[in-house]
Amino acid sequence: MPQPTPRAWRIVHSEASTGWGGQEHRILAELTGFQRRGARVWLLAPASSGVSQRARQAGVEVLPLNTNRWLYPLNALRLARWLRREQVEVLNTHSSRDGWLLGIAGRLARVPFLLRSRHIDVDYPNRLVSRHAYTTLADHVITTSDKIKYKLRDTFGMLPDQVTTIPTGIDLARFTPDGPAAELLPNPQRLPLVGMVSVLRSWKGHSTFLAAAKLLVTGRLPVKFVIVGEGAIRGRIEQEIAELDLREFVTLVGHREDVPAVLRALSVLVIASTKHEGVPQIGLQALATKTPVVGSDVGGTPEIIRPGETGRIFPAGNAPALAAAIRETLAAESATRALAERGRALVERSHSLAAMLDRLDDLYRRHVRA
Repeated sequence: MPQPTPRAWRIVHSEASTGWGGQEHRILAELTGFQRRGARVWLLAPASSGVSQRARQAGVEVLPLNTNRWLYPLNALRLARWLRREQVEVLNTHSSRDGWLLGIAGRLARVPFLLRSRHIDVDYPNRLVSRHAYTTLADHVITTSDKIKYKLRDTFGMLPDQVTTIPTGIDLARFTPDGPAAELLPNPQRLPLVGMVSVLRSWKGHSTFLAAAKLLVTGRLPVKFVIVGEGAIRGRIEQEIAELDLREFVTLVGHREDVPAVLRALSVLVIASTKHEGVPQIGLQALATKTPVVGSDVGGTPEIIRPGETGRIFPAGNAPALAAAIRETLAAESATRALAERGRALVERSHSLAAMLDRLDDLYRRHVRA
């Protein structure tokens, strides 16, 4: 089927967060992807944020975002004038503070297509107020997993055609099994490396990972463990490693930009999240590099780490079950290779960067009149 003629969209993304994680990776992927396709794109975000810095490096035009609630009326009017002046066609907000501010500005400016992206699975204590963020101030909602989509529909009574699941696409030329593997730690015995790659957040399940590591070390499994990433709970993780007497076996690597090489170095990637997870990008990236994955049964993880098809799943928070899944992954080499092959095929078939951009382009075309 012939592809539609590329359209030079005028797209704005907004993000109030100052961190750098999967959500911000997704924003940058959309901005740079559509920019390469000829669109005019802008990012509205705090000047000091991780996504602002990386967007500027990628040649994306960045405008500083002030989400001070006392200045909401003034900033909403100012942003509405700017949106009208630039004739923005698509406005996509990503977090609570920018969602309210830009949602109001977008409505005032009559932006043709106002989107709200929901990346993680959270609860909504005040449903009446939150509903306006996803309906009154948005024409459509994009989620990263079906679980989040169904929860939003059930919580706010949204119609099926008001919410679309579009997981983050993976650059298949970058995330490939072929290429160098990172040297993450001294490993003269070439022992298997089992690792987590994520921002160090409380709900990512590092405690479960360390408890499973302790069980495997006690069981004399010849393996090393690595934790890749930085974040607010690093000190707590270091304390747990010491308390479990795992300093000889677990290494905190810190933040790494060479994620494909990191994944190639791992014998097993663990996704141990206990809540909030959408479809985890690191899971798709691992599948693309044919790195075996063991994931918790949280959020959208089982949508891509499919038991018996592309990986292994364990009950969230269950360290003995995680330890057993890691042991099986390392022992059942033939079965694990088959899972990895099917994982790469799944990403190629449904989760490439190009496929994500095509789905977004189709969504825009269906909602924005020429």
